Amino acid sequence: MAKYGEGDKRWIVEERADGTNVHNWHWAETDCLEWSRNLFSQLLSDLTILDGEGGLFIKTKKVDKVEGEAYVNIRKGKIIPGYEISVSISWEGDAKDSDGKSLLKIEGSVEIPYISDENADEDPELKVTVKDDGPVGQRLKEAMLKRGKPVVLEKVRIFVQSMAKGGPAKDDLETKKVAPKGQSALTAKSEAVAPTVVEKKEAKKAIKQGFKTISLTERFSCRARDMYEILMDDNRWKGFTQSNAKISKEVGGEFSIFDGSVTGYNVELQEGKLIVQKWRFGSWPDGIHSTVKLVLDEPEPGITVIKLTHTDVPEEDRYGNATVVENTERGWRDLIFHKIRAVFGFGL
Repeated sequence: MAKYGEGDKRWIVEERADGTNVHNWHWAETDCLEWSRNLFSQLLSDLTILDGEGGLFIKTKKVDKVEGEAYVNIRKGKIIPGYEISVSISWEGDAKDSDGKSLLKIEGSVEIPYISDENADEDPELKVTVKDDGPVGQRLKEAMLKRGKPVVLEKVRIFVQSMAKGGPAKDDLETKKVAPKGQSALTAKSEAVAPTVVEKKEAKKAIKQGFKTISLTERFSCRARDMYEILMDDNRWKGFTQSNAKISKEVGGEFSIFDGSVTGYNVELQEGKLIVQKWRFGSWPDGIHSTVKLVLDEPEPGITVIKLTHTDVPEEDRYGNATVVENTERGWRDLIFHKIRAVFGFGL
């Protein structure tokens, strides 16, 4: 039996000697953090917010920091951006009287604590601070918040749109779209600007290529409610997998199993009957989540049948290894179902 905190190597993410994308055409990742820093500096430095209106002069100075992660994955021409970053901007203000005499000069900062691809359709939270909290300082702060916030958020949207188009990987992607020899420039331009409905359908269909479905049916000598409790209880998971687990029992709640190698959240729960979850392995390409559906049936008292359907399992991991489906199916059989029988005595 494995020691506590250790799991089966097939289900644990670790640094690998062969951690190279051996099929780079299928999946290529570009680090965009430094590019993001440069773009935000261009967008948000030396911006005039107010130029004398109401006797107030406000401008941004520079972008002090951009922290977090940002990357773009390209799979068969499909752009998949990913980013979670925070941005800090310094600004300065000057309040003058009717004669043009300066009443107060202040400095402050604008903090954008969380810009994420998951919330790309929403404007991020923005906090404005000032180093002088007197009446004039507060007036400048309120003016910066009212007039500066829309300007800053507009620049953030430019970043989001740029990432959606490929960020620094865009030029490389466009190069690969050059029309093949023998194709007229007019035809190439027409196809690039106005793809046909058929092409759109084929592109949508191609997105799902490279994914498989796992279907298993297992029988256990137990009540369905007991099996449901085992599958949704982190202490029992720790027991039969000998690895760390944390599982929410609420719809929308998150879970982490096999020492964090598998994470996800609950989509639908019916006690003793149904478990639907989104699963993601740490070794999978970024942005990919599969769907696990476990239907529990008790055809007779004391006999439970589990029907597993695991959809959208990628054929390759982020390293280009094409054993994901095989390992995932084996993991369900050997590391979950067989372990439950052995540990809890539910074998038939």
